Amino acid sequence: MKNKKSMMYLAISNLFLVFLGVGLVIPVIPQLKDEMNFSGTTMGMMISIFAITQLLMSPVAGILSDRMGRKKIIATGMIIFSISELLFGLAQSKNGFYVSRGLGGIAAALIMPAVTAYVADMTTIAERPKAMGIVSAAISGGFIIGPGVGGLIAYLGIRAPFYAASLLSLIGFILTLMVLKEPEKNIQKVSESVKGSILSTLKRPIFASLFAIILISSFGLQAFEAIYSIMASSNFSFTTGEIAMIITVSGIIALICQVFFFDAIVQKIGEIRLIQLTFFASGVFIAIIAFTKSHLVVVLSTFVVFLAFDLFRPAVTTYLSKHAGNQQGMINGLNSTFTSFGNILGPLAAGYLFDLNHIFPYYISAIILLGTGVLSLFLNTNHKPATMN
Repeated sequence: MKNKKSMMYLAISNLFLVFLGVGLVIPVIPQLKDEMNFSGTTMGMMISIFAITQLLMSPVAGILSDRMGRKKIIATGMIIFSISELLFGLAQSKNGFYVSRGLGGIAAALIMPAVTAYVADMTTIAERPKAMGIVSAAISGGFIIGPGVGGLIAYLGIRAPFYAASLLSLIGFILTLMVLKEPEKNIQKVSESVKGSILSTLKRPIFASLFAIILISSFGLQAFEAIYSIMASSNFSFTTGEIAMIITVSGIIALICQVFFFDAIVQKIGEIRLIQLTFFASGVFIAIIAFTKSHLVVVLSTFVVFLAFDLFRPAVTTYLSKHAGNQQGMINGLNSTFTSFGNILGPLAAGYLFDLNHIFPYYISAIILLGTGVLSLFLNTNHKPATMN
């Protein structure tokens, strides 16, 4: 049992290392933009390329992890992420940066579903909520710690954080290859085509309805989240330091709740009720932000909104993993795919609406999330968890 938990935490640590690497580079992105004389469009394209390659690769990566095993896919993702960060640090042209971001998206598509599926393989249904809370906490922790460490590393040069991120991923790759053990039960030998597997899964009501809600809600989440810093600065005159503090404190609150309270909440009300609660809470408090003039109300509402987002994600992942049976990789890959649609379309829509009126993104996010909350009330909560052979 102890060895089993050690393997699970090693797999989760790869996610922490990746998102720590992502966080490391955040402080130097504006400086890099100025150094290379890149336009906002170019920077936006880098984000979109990452999201597009992640979207395209996620369902395939999930199926590959079911068929080839989690360890191989996690290790492959870690080395590709290491290469992508190294290329980003060395790049001297737009195309070089684009290639780097494309590889980064592929790496994320390989790592996230495989790690999530690995955790599902290593836990019982009863243990699943706590484990998925830890998975989300690893992501949150990387984002919280990364920017601060990256700011310090940047004193060595603005490209140093990219090399550090590459090194961290390389360490994760080596540990995965040498230490991580493959759960025997997760390798599937199936004959149906990838396309057939995906279509048959999407035809199942339990997944079709939830994936539709994930797609719609991720659009609303990203419409608010992606340009939060810009909106907070323009609409409420928050300084960069104040915005950083708000995001950091929000991350710490989420981290605490994911590690210590998520399991208890799920045991008490279940994943579907928690998902519904997060939709309504985030929608209401985004609407409050849209109408208030008080900075204190904005800050407190932001804490609630980001906490709702950070509870929604592990709740969805936990619910899907409980019902995925032997298709953990594919189901988590599809989850990543539908989330990626929102990651691409949400920021684009928010940016366009922001140009029309600085408050419009709040309105749209609130309407979408409240509407999704209403739709989620029709989800069937009587499905029994699947078993793994």
